[in-house]
Amino acid sequence: MRLVVALGGNALLRRGQKPDAEVQEANIVRAVAALAPLAEEHELVLTHGNGPQVGVLALQSASDPNLTTPYPFDVLGAQTQGMIGYWLLQAMQNVLPGRQVASIINQTLVEAHDPAFGDPTKFVGEVYGEEEARRLASERGWTVKQDGSYWRRVVGSPRPQRVVETRLIRLLLNSGAVVVCAGGGGVPVIRNEYGRLEGVEAVVDKDLTTSVLAEALDADALLVLTDVPHVQRNFGTADAAPILRATPGALQRESFPGGSMGPKVDAVCRFVEVTGDMAAIGRLEDAVDIINGEAGTIITPGGDYGGPDDLRPRRRVHLATVPT
Repeated sequence: MRLVVALGGNALLRRGQKPDAEVQEANIVRAVAALAPLAEEHELVLTHGNGPQVGVLALQSASDPNLTTPYPFDVLGAQTQGMIGYWLLQAMQNVLPGRQVASIINQTLVEAHDPAFGDPTKFVGEVYGEEEARRLASERGWTVKQDGSYWRRVVGSPRPQRVVETRLIRLLLNSGAVVVCAGGGGVPVIRNEYGRLEGVEAVVDKDLTTSVLAEALDADALLVLTDVPHVQRNFGTADAAPILRATPGALQRESFPGGSMGPKVDAVCRFVEVTGDMAAIGRLEDAVDIINGEAGTIITPGGDYGGPDDLRPRRRVHLATVPT
């Protein structure tokens, strides 16, 4: 099967952890150990978040006295793609010796007049107490919002239209490679008045980008992996309860936080509605169990799922089998 898996930024850097390189590398080794069994059995495209990491780089850039102006977010996004992609590439190669693994930098096309530019909702960077967050917002011109029991910076998050390098990703998949791509939702770009690509100051939600990419790649399933075991109904209340199976319509009737679980739900529902295939949200450690129908919140057109036999892999022609 062809699986597209979105790895959350908070699964790579857990809440409250210092964003040191060795901490993140250790988390990535743990992440790849959970994902390697999927790569051994299936075609795998791996995307990843960058919220904590891009926030750290943004803070460093804003504090650097040698810079006339801080680096823009499209440049910072490209930097995190290289950094996290390198860690994932190396860790995957170490657990799958002999398997080709490609990590590439992607651009994601967005609309120049997307209203999200005027209403920032995407959490980036480290978590703070309310007092410190408001102080930083005042000093640096940030917009900050509450994220659970913490506060974080938010930036604009326009909706992805297409991953510019989709054809290249498909070519790599058809060659048998594991592909790491669309990190942090991809570098956000628009087409300017001359039709040329141009970076913009934003962070694209990686789950929505992953959904668009999975659809374009004819994926058989989309997994959004994070640090929670299920989507919860009535999250944060005494009536909270896990949702184990759902249809897109049923899930969309629930209410979820806009800056965290909301985009994940939007992403999986879009994929299932457009393709008729399976999507799921769950813990990184449960990746194999989710495919087997034993963990996570699983979304299908009919709201039922018994395991991988319910998936219908598409017939694909690989480059190696095409007559010359």
